[in-house]
Formats: sequence, C-alpha cells, structure tokens
Amino acid sequence: MAPELCFITRFEKMDNLEYVTGDLDSPLAKVKMDLHQIPFENNNFDVVFCTHVMEHVSNDLQAMTEIHRILKSTGWAIIQVPFFHPIPEKTFEDPSIKSPGEREEAYGQDDHVRKYGKDFADRLRSAGFKVAVNDYASEMDQAVIEKFGLPAAEEIFICSK
Repeated sequence: MAPELCFITRFEKMDNLEYVTGDLDSPLAKVKMDLHQIPFENNNFDVVFCTHVMEHVSNDLQAMTEIHRILKSTGWAIIQVPFFHPIPEKTFEDPSIKSPGEREEAYGQDDHVRKYGKDFADRLRSAGFKVAVNDYASEMDQAVIEKFGLPAAEEIFICSK
C-alpha cells in the first residue's frame, strides 16, 4: 500500500514473488484503490506492507479490517504509523478538525486525520490481527542503522491472522 520507490525496483527484480502496488493517488501504484474497499478477493496475499498510511485514511479500523481480509491464513502484514512524542495513551481523532493548520496542530502534520497513541496494537487487534511488536533497530549496530537510515527507536508492528 502506498508504494515507495526504494522498494519497487528491489522487489520487482525478485523472481520468487509477484509484487503488486496499490494506492488511491500515487502514479507509482499498479492498482488504483481505496484502502477502505480493497479490490481483491479474501485470502489473496502472503504479505502486505502498509507504512505511514493509516493516519491519512478516514476510517483506519475499516482499512485494517480490509488488510486482514485479503491476507492468507498464513500471511502477515507490517502496518506502521508515525508516533509523535510524547505518545498519548489513546489515539486521538476528531473529524471536526478539517483545516490543514488545525490538523498540523492536532496531529503533527497537515494531512493527517489522527494522532496514534499507545493503543495502536490494540486497534490492530480489533481488526482481527494477532500483533507482535518488535524493535529490530535496538538489536542492530549503530553503523548499520546509519547506513540504511533506519529509525533508531521505531517499533515494527507485525500482524498475522
């Protein structure tokens, strides 16, 4: 979801996978789609990678449920969102906040519609996922983190059925 140039070339060269990109607006996407109504059959994908998208969609729980629906029973997804410190206990969203300036002030960016809290894993679970949280970067050498531009303290949310 929301294809990123840094992955497209790398994944498309791999003979052992079929790489499908999807997005509502991106010209990089092979499939134009709304995450609220993903146009694929149930149990269709082995892996879904959705990074920094949920904070933009109007109904993140519906979008998470759609990702859960299209995953195979043995599939897994990485669903990442930005966290702004201090991280609130609960995700904050208010549909009455509409202007870019108000969104910037409330959510940390003018095109976000919510600010995620420590309840993010619970939100994923409410969509049907089993969630494992891992902080891979904490186990890596600082030189590797810098070489690949990895966020030093970002937890990875690995979701499965």
